[in-house]
Amino acid sequence: QVQLVESGGGLVQPGGSLRLSCAASGSILSVYILGWYRQAPGKQRELVATITSGGRTNVADNVEDRVSISRDNAKNTVDLQMSSLKPEDTAVYYCNARRPTAGLSSSYWGQGTQVTVSS
Repeated sequence: QVQLVESGGGLVQPGGSLRLSCAASGSILSVYILGWYRQAPGKQRELVATITSGGRTNVADNVEDRVSISRDNAKNTVDLQMSSLKPEDTAVYYCNARRPTAGLSSSYWGQGTQVTVSS
């Protein structure tokens, strides 16, 4: 029903920047909360940032100063701009979509895009 496709990942040196994009398609996506999560090797998946249909954002404290999330409701896309990247940011980044009243257990996920921060 809902499909999410991430893009923009890759290899970047510490201190560099990347912009991740997610294209969403499906029914009534305009009301969904869209967001980005990441999973580093050996670690659990964690929140990076989310954004509601009204533009309210929630960004993880550990990346708030380096991350910006935005969405285009007309195009059903959500972007994650990351700067001052650190090796600790290396992870697979996943796009997520869920209804405001639903939990992550009943949400939709993209296939993930790899971000590697290394010199």
